[in-house]
Amino acid sequence: MTGLSALIKRNTKLFFKDKGMFFTAMITPLILLVLYTTFLSNVFRESYVSAMPEGFAWDEKVLNGAVGGQLVSSLLAVCCITVAFCSNMLMVQDKVTGARRDLTVSPVKSYTLALGYYIATFINTFVISLIALGAGVLYIFATGWSLEVGEVLYLTLDVFLLCMLGTALSSVIGYFLSSQGQISAVGTIVSAGYGFICGAYMPIASFGEGLQKVLSFMPFTYCTGLVRNHALGGVFDEMKAMDYPKEMVEGLMDGIDCNLYFFGDKVEVGTMYAIVGGTVAMLMATYLVINLIASKRTR
Repeated sequence: MTGLSALIKRNTKLFFKDKGMFFTAMITPLILLVLYTTFLSNVFRESYVSAMPEGFAWDEKVLNGAVGGQLVSSLLAVCCITVAFCSNMLMVQDKVTGARRDLTVSPVKSYTLALGYYIATFINTFVISLIALGAGVLYIFATGWSLEVGEVLYLTLDVFLLCMLGTALSSVIGYFLSSQGQISAVGTIVSAGYGFICGAYMPIASFGEGLQKVLSFMPFTYCTGLVRNHALGGVFDEMKAMDYPKEMVEGLMDGIDCNLYFFGDKVEVGTMYAIVGGTVAMLMATYLVINLIASKRTR
């Protein structure tokens, strides 16, 4: 345990001391927040307004809450995964500098070394994602809406789980990379494409039926669904309390992926947690097995 804690401390310290890695990871959610509020807020607002019957008047506070919740949920759904790839550059960097070789010849066991990278990457990713969550909550308050304490706690749990998933995925992929150019290229691809795959940029409900069925098999879809439900739950509860037409509210929840369906059957929030948690466990086990097999081959 002492060896593991020393590795975690070493990896975490190196990440925050390396200005390139730290600022690359830190700037990602901030850029996304600026881009979302600048370009997507009007798109989301118009989509809500156009979804209403002609002549229906939105309550401005509720409308701002809906737009802000969708923006923040999109931000968190993306950055928890993409930041993990930036945070995990140290694992590849150690291969380039030879530090990984020095660590493997020491008495440290292979699974301890693997866990040291994983836990440190998770800590770094979680800290930055919490900052993004804080900025998102402040943005929602600035628009005139507010989140309940319970909603913020659920969002924190979602961020925790998504950071676990992003760290596990980046660890499995990063293990096979051997240069910073490769990890940068992978990070760029993930940053560019992940938001579309998970439904952060465009809701899954807006895709064709065939693509919706394909994406329903991917755990990332349910990551976005979790964050959507907890960022927008209070908004939809307020709509119901204000006697907004029930069919309209359900239609909005379907249209922005709060309600997700697997071949016509609605996926409940508890099931979403089980899917994401199971994927995290599977990826973590894969990562550890890969390291154990490689260690035996080296010996």
